[in-house]
Amino acid sequence: MRAKAAPRPGTWVSAVIAALLVLGLIWFLVTNPVLEWGTVATYLLDVKVIQGVGWTLLLTVLSMVLGTVVALTAAIMRRSDNPVLRGVSWAYIFIFRGIPVYTQLVFWGLFTVIVPKIVIGVPFGPELLSFSTRDLLTAFWAAVIGLGLNEGAYLAEIIRSGLNSVDKGQTEASKALGMSNGKILRRIIVPQAMRVIVPPLGNETIGMLKTTSLVLAVPFTLDLTFATNGIANKLFTPIPLLIVAALWYLAITSVLMVGQHFLEKHFGRGFDDRTPATGRGRRSRQAAVNSAGTTPQNPLPEVEL
Repeated sequence: MRAKAAPRPGTWVSAVIAALLVLGLIWFLVTNPVLEWGTVATYLLDVKVIQGVGWTLLLTVLSMVLGTVVALTAAIMRRSDNPVLRGVSWAYIFIFRGIPVYTQLVFWGLFTVIVPKIVIGVPFGPELLSFSTRDLLTAFWAAVIGLGLNEGAYLAEIIRSGLNSVDKGQTEASKALGMSNGKILRRIIVPQAMRVIVPPLGNETIGMLKTTSLVLAVPFTLDLTFATNGIANKLFTPIPLLIVAALWYLAITSVLMVGQHFLEKHFGRGFDDRTPATGRGRRSRQAAVNSAGTTPQNPLPEVEL
């Protein structure tokens, strides 16, 4: 018996409406003279814009590295049996997650005013060594520290939830084998927790890329947003240069989303059984167990009595 699918006119109606809206949007974008697509094409690969893209990527990478290291440390401290370490970690997360990132960047921009000099010496005694913070903390590094510490407060809770997602029996079994706590965390807990950590970590990386547009508060004036704003103020054409910045941000986030997809696929091996077991594709957990040859072909062999 051949079953015939029931007609669904609502699908076709919604598809036609969506197509008409898309065509109308494209027509509006193409024919609107305010957008000045010629100016967009001219400055899309401008030297200052490309340099701004490079500085934005560098800010994103360094801030995420710093944030990840700080977050991993804070997450481990939150899981510690030491109440002092737990309290310090909780206070850090509470403060940096509760203050807006723009306010934090302004603070780090004024850090050299608040702390003009770092002194190493005997308390209430002579100075042995001193440094000027203006020589150490440039606007770039102030932006990296501000973004990284703010991001670390959010990533700490993400990493902590990922570490807690691993069953405690894994730790107990590892301790029974004589493994140290550091080796258990490095070889047992973290690899399994990455399946839970990677998706929100990818989202935070994309968010960090867009948050770099706030580094003018430091002030750092070489990122993509400031570069396009500078050109727009010179030409008195803000809208085309905003489109240039938006296109670059969209292109970079698209690449990051592709990378996030493959990372999720890598760390999800053995858990995501939706991937078909093909010759060149990723195999499911059961397919990997069967191919290993560690289980008998007949799990219930006949026994002669």
